[in-house]
Amino acid sequence: MWTKETAVKRPDTKEPEMTPQPFAVPPTVEERRMMAWVGKSVVFKGTLTSSEDMTIDGHVEGTIEVRDQGLIIGPDADIRAEIVAKTVTIHGTVVGNIRASAKVDIRASGRVEGDLVSPRIAIAEGALVCGRVDTSDEESETTTKRRGKLAIV
Repeated sequence: MWTKETAVKRPDTKEPEMTPQPFAVPPTVEERRMMAWVGKSVVFKGTLTSSEDMTIDGHVEGTIEVRDQGLIIGPDADIRAEIVAKTVTIHGTVVGNIRASAKVDIRASGRVEGDLVSPRIAIAEGALVCGRVDTSDEESETTTKRRGKLAIV
């Protein structure tokens, strides 16, 4: 067994301090549930609803609702759904309309085929968007006229 008495000390070097390392504490239930996640191998069809932030890396068809939370579409995701969220960050492919109450952020690898409605929209160089973009907070004059209502300017 090694002891300080049997150790060979070099005169020019300091002895390293031996401090005990704390054991890793497993995350609490609240820490584990900070974000919902749909993995790459998951195929979901229907209405996906969450009351927490969500990341999707798999395939979803239908509707995605995370109204007061953030949604991240991963680079391998294939989404064919209508999306409603507070913020939406897109790295993968989305076919469907997106409505975000705060912001839509389409990264360079992102592809969107559908209408975007959000007060703030960021589109990175290299991203592909095919659809209508609406950044108004309320119904625009054009939308009102299209519905047959008279708008006074």
